[in-house]
Amino acid sequence: MSDKVRAKKHLGQHFLKDENIAKQIADALITENDDNILEIGPGMGVLTKYFVDKKSNIKVAEIDTESVEYLSKHFPYLENRIIEGDFLRKQKSDYFDTKIHLIGNFPYNISSQIFFKVLEDKDHYEQVVCMLQKEVAERLAAKEGNKTYGILSVLLQAYYNIEYLFTVHEHVFNPPPKVK
Repeated sequence: MSDKVRAKKHLGQHFLKDENIAKQIADALITENDDNILEIGPGMGVLTKYFVDKKSNIKVAEIDTESVEYLSKHFPYLENRIIEGDFLRKQKSDYFDTKIHLIGNFPYNISSQIFFKVLEDKDHYEQVVCMLQKEVAERLAAKEGNKTYGILSVLLQAYYNIEYLFTVHEHVFNPPPKVK
C-alpha cells in the first residue's frame, strides 16, 4: 500500500497540497459539536483532518478504492465512516438520517450533478462548502441580470445563500488543473 494516492484523470482528481487553503475551506464550514458532516471525495484527507478531532460526526464518500485504502490506513477514526462508492448513486440515508453539512473539493466534471442531487433533498442539506472550478463558482453566485446567471443559480439561490469566498490558483494542486 502506497503512502500517496495517484490522481486519476477519469475521476477528475486534482489533490490540494496547500494546507493554508485546506484550512480556510474547512473553517468556512460552520458546525456545532454534534453536527453531521459528509465529505465528498476526500482523497488523501487534506480537508478531512480538520474535522476528525472535532466533536462533529464525520463520514466520507469516496469512489476511488486507492483513496479508501489510504484513508483507512491514515485516519483510524474513520473506521466504519468511509462510504465507498459514488455519491451520485447513493441515497441520503446511506450517510445520515438527519441534516448534513456537505464539504469537498468537487471534481468539475460532476459538480453540477452534485448540486442537483443536493436540491433533490434540499431539506436534508444544511450547508455546502466546496471548492469548484472558478467559472462554475461564479455562475452559482451570479446575481439576476448577470450573463452567467442560469438555472442552477436560480434554483440554488432560492434555497441557499451562495457566497464566493476566494480564488485558488492551479499551482497548489497535484497535478495542477488547467483552470482556477
